[in-house]
Amino acid sequence: MSAINQKQIRNIGIIAHVDAGKTTTTERFLYYTGKTHKLGDVDEGNTVTDWMDQEQRRGITITAAVADCPWREYQIHLIDTPGHVDFTIEVERSLRVLDGAVVVLDAVEGVEAQTETVWRQADRYNVPRLVFINKMDRMGADFTRSLKTMKDQLETNPVPIHVPWGSEHEFAGCIDIIENKGMYWTGEELGAVFEERPIPADLQEQVDQAREFLLESLSDHDDEIAEKYLEGEDLTPKELHNAIRKLTIAGKIVPVLCGSSLRNKGIQPLLDAVCDYLPSPLDLPPIQGHHPETGELEERKSDSKEPLCMLVFKVMMDEGRRLTYFRVYSGSIKLKDTIWNATRQTPDRVARLFVMHGGKKQRTDEISAGFLGATRGLKNSVTGDTLCDKEHPILLEQLHTMEPVIVVAVEPESNKDRDDLDRALQKLSEEDPTFKAREDEDTGQILLSGMGELHLDVLCTRLKDEFKTNIRVGQPQVMFRETVNQTSRSTFIFDRELEDFHLYAGLELSVSPREQDSGNKVEFDLPDDTEYPSNWLLEIKESILGVLSGGASAGYPVVDTEVTVHKLITSPEIESTLAAWRAATAQAVLKAFEGAKPKLLEPLMEVSVVVPNDYTGEVIGDLNARQAEIRSIEPRTNKTEIIAIVALKQMFGYSVHIRSMSQGRGVFTMQFHAFGSTS
Repeated sequence: MSAINQKQIRNIGIIAHVDAGKTTTTERFLYYTGKTHKLGDVDEGNTVTDWMDQEQRRGITITAAVADCPWREYQIHLIDTPGHVDFTIEVERSLRVLDGAVVVLDAVEGVEAQTETVWRQADRYNVPRLVFINKMDRMGADFTRSLKTMKDQLETNPVPIHVPWGSEHEFAGCIDIIENKGMYWTGEELGAVFEERPIPADLQEQVDQAREFLLESLSDHDDEIAEKYLEGEDLTPKELHNAIRKLTIAGKIVPVLCGSSLRNKGIQPLLDAVCDYLPSPLDLPPIQGHHPETGELEERKSDSKEPLCMLVFKVMMDEGRRLTYFRVYSGSIKLKDTIWNATRQTPDRVARLFVMHGGKKQRTDEISAGFLGATRGLKNSVTGDTLCDKEHPILLEQLHTMEPVIVVAVEPESNKDRDDLDRALQKLSEEDPTFKAREDEDTGQILLSGMGELHLDVLCTRLKDEFKTNIRVGQPQVMFRETVNQTSRSTFIFDRELEDFHLYAGLELSVSPREQDSGNKVEFDLPDDTEYPSNWLLEIKESILGVLSGGASAGYPVVDTEVTVHKLITSPEIESTLAAWRAATAQAVLKAFEGAKPKLLEPLMEVSVVVPNDYTGEVIGDLNARQAEIRSIEPRTNKTEIIAIVALKQMFGYSVHIRSMSQGRGVFTMQFHAFGSTS
C-alpha cells in the first residue's frame, strides 16, 4: 500500500439495474487483473463479491462488497453494489465514498427503472461516470438505442469512444475511435487476449461519424480542442485522452464503451478507461465538513500528512463480530490508534485493520488517505459517522437516509429465543440503516420494517439461518404516515398531585399542514416581554418531536406538519418541572391534532413492468384493477414498458403474479414514490 501513489488509486463502484451484469463484470475485472484464477459465475454461486450465502442462493447482490485489483500501474478499489431497489442504501453509502463509477447498461433494455435511481444517487454526490453497454451479444442488442435512452431518460451527455464490432450473435469486439483500431476477441484463453485488427470497411463510415461526434462534443467544452478542430488540425490520441479525462471528471461528458462480460469481450478496454478517465483522490476537491462545536467550514486535502478524517460507510457482522468499513479522506489510521468519533463525541479504538477482497480480509498495519479499508474494535461507530483527530475535529455530511415502507411481525417461540432475537436484531440494525425493529405495545410482537418484501424476506431468513433464532413470521403490512388537513389550536394545563409532588404546566399551541415532503417543523412564537429557561424550551421541543415520531392519532409517524407554541402557562405558587412540561406538551399536541382533521398517508410506489407485447393489454388491465395510475407506455424491441404509480398494499405478491400472467417472461421493478392519501 505504501508504494502506491494516490495518483494511481481509483476508488470506483459498479452500479446498474438488477441483472444488467454488474457482478459478472466485476468478476472479469478480478480475473483479468490477476486477483482470481477462475472466472466466477453468478448462476453457479461462486463469485468473489457475492460471497454471502443468501446472495449465492438467490443469484443477486444484497450487500456491497469491496475488492482491490491492480491494472497497469494503477490500483483499482472496486465496490460491486446491488441492483435491486430494496437494497438501494448499499448503493447510496457506497457512492458517498467513491471517486468514480462504472454504470452498466443492458444493450437490449437500455436505461431501466433502477438505472435512473442509481444515476440520480450518483448525481447527488457528483460522482464522475463511465457507461459500459453490456450484453451486446444478446438478441435485440442495440447500441444506438441504448445511447438514446441515456440522453432522453438520464438527461446526460453520452459520448461513445467505442463502436461495436457487430451485434447479437455476430458481436466480435469493438472499434476504438480514439486510437482508430479494431479489437477482436477470438474466444481463446477466456478472453484474456484480443487481436488488434484493421477497421472493417463496412464499419468505417460509422466509425468516422462517431469520431466526428466525439470531436464536436469535446470542442463544446474545451477551447484548445475546439481551436484545432475548427482549423482542421489532426488531434493526437494523447490530446483526446487528456480532454476526455478532464471533461469526465468535470461531469461534462459521459464516455460510453461496449462489450459482453459473459462472453469475455470488452473488459480490458473498460479497465483502461477506468484508469485513463476516472479520477484519483487527488483529482477531486478537498473533502468539506464543519467543526462540530463552532459550525465553521473545515476541509481536508487527500494527504496522509493532514489530520485524520474518515467516514464509516458500512457496518456488518463478520464471524459474530463487528466489521466497520471506512474511507480515509486525509491522514492515516494505524493499529491500536485511539480515534475520535465526531458524530457521537466519543473515542473509539482500532484493534485490527484489513484490506478487503470480497468476503476475505487481508491484515495491514496502516491505511492512509485515499484508501478504503475495514477495521475491528470500533464499538461506538455506525454508518455515516465521521472519525477524526480529536485535536482537529471535523464533521462530514451525513448519508442520505431512507424511510422504511413495509413492516412484518415476528414472534420468538420461547423466552430464550426472545433473548437471541433481541441480540440478532441489534446487530442487524447496526448493519442496515433502513431496517428498524420495535415492539408493539398492544400485542407484544416485534415489528420489523424495511424497504420492500425482498428486503424483509432476506432479513428474516438471516435471522433463522445465520443467527439461529426460532421465530414465527407474519404477513407483510404497509407502514402508513399521518398528517393534518387544517390548522388547529389547543390549550392544555397539566395540574396533578403525586404524593409529595405537585406538577403544574400549561401551554397553548397550534398544528398546521406543510407542503408535501417538507418535513416537520417546531416553532416558538412566544411574547417578547418574557424569558423562559432554555431547558424548558428544549424539553417542550423534544416532547413535540417525540409525539410526532410516535404518532398523534393512529400511532403512525407524523409528516409534513408544523407545531407552533404560542404561550406558556405557569403558576406563581407551584414550580413547573420538566416532567410537567413534557406531559402538558404531549397532551396539547394530541388535543390540537383532534381538531386538525388528521389523515392517513400510504406509500405509493413507482412500478416499471416490462412484458412481451402480447401481454401488454392484460398487464395494463391488471394494474387498473389495482387502482394504478398509468404514467407511460413505452414500446421496446418486442416488448412494452409500463410505468405506473400504485399503492404498495396493492402490490403484495406481484412478483409471482406477473410471472404467472406472462408465462415467466415479464419482469418488474418497484421503488418508493411518495406518501399519498389513502383511497
